[in-house]
Amino acid sequence: MNAPASEPYRQTVSDIRPNLKFSGRLLVRAAQVQTAKNGKPFLVLSLVDATGGVQAKIWDWSGEPPAPGTILQIDGRGDEYNGHLQLRVERQKPVEGDPAEFVPAAPETPDSMYAEISATVDALRDESIRKIVRQLLDWALAANLLSAPAAKTMHHATRGGLLHHTVTMLRAAKALADVYRFLDKDLLYAGVVVHDLAKLDEMAVDSLGLVSDYTRDGRLVGHIVRGVVNVEKAAACTGADRERATLLQHLVLAHHGEAEFGSPVPPKCPEALVLSAIDRLDAKLFQMREALRATEPGAFSAPVWALDRIEIYKPENPRGA
Repeated sequence: MNAPASEPYRQTVSDIRPNLKFSGRLLVRAAQVQTAKNGKPFLVLSLVDATGGVQAKIWDWSGEPPAPGTILQIDGRGDEYNGHLQLRVERQKPVEGDPAEFVPAAPETPDSMYAEISATVDALRDESIRKIVRQLLDWALAANLLSAPAAKTMHHATRGGLLHHTVTMLRAAKALADVYRFLDKDLLYAGVVVHDLAKLDEMAVDSLGLVSDYTRDGRLVGHIVRGVVNVEKAAACTGADRERATLLQHLVLAHHGEAEFGSPVPPKCPEALVLSAIDRLDAKLFQMREALRATEPGAFSAPVWALDRIEIYKPENPRGA
């Protein structure tokens, strides 16, 4: 629901609609000056608040872009471009405030999610697998795991999003392992925990969970290959069994499912197939849920670019959370 007219600055990202006025305070996640076809510079902003994120543009821009972490009072109008909701900024000025209050966060606390993941790792019976994963988690904790998002702008791009993505996948994996009892639970659970940990090498993440950009390592190597290298290092540190380490590396390599989506090899064992399936499912369900949050009951969402521009229907009397 839109904020009352007497308090327009209270509007949030979730209030932005095409062709409607907007006035609110948003946090700069990233900003970049670009050049229009007419040769004039304009500013592209990635803006967030606790309800979500949106791209914004300021035309005929002059000067330096605002630094990430800056809070701006924004006045403008919602817009739609190529199926994406955007914000056309008419006026903006920096204001004081606590940046932490403007960062979208996972629905569970980082400590509780990490505790659940850690308990699962401690319960792994395979000593080689358990030692590798524990070593990787220790390294990840030292690299902002508790605040890191799972992506810069796509699924789970929230503070604690990487843990949220991991813990929901882990719950799904446990449910499936109870149905398909021939699965190697230790290998599957370990694959879930480590499959995206190298995103901490791929993205430059600050203590607020904001990603300013991809790192050099992320651009040149990527989290899949870096993840395989990190498993190799952890296996060497812990003296893990060679075959078990190689199987875990395969799960990391194959978790995107196919070459088109970045995996050098397709899943070649049941646990790798399950991992790639629930990874894709969890990402798509997150994107659907986010689209539905901004949709009125009985209506269709705007086309979701990450879901092949599908329009998601929200029932008039939704029963989901």
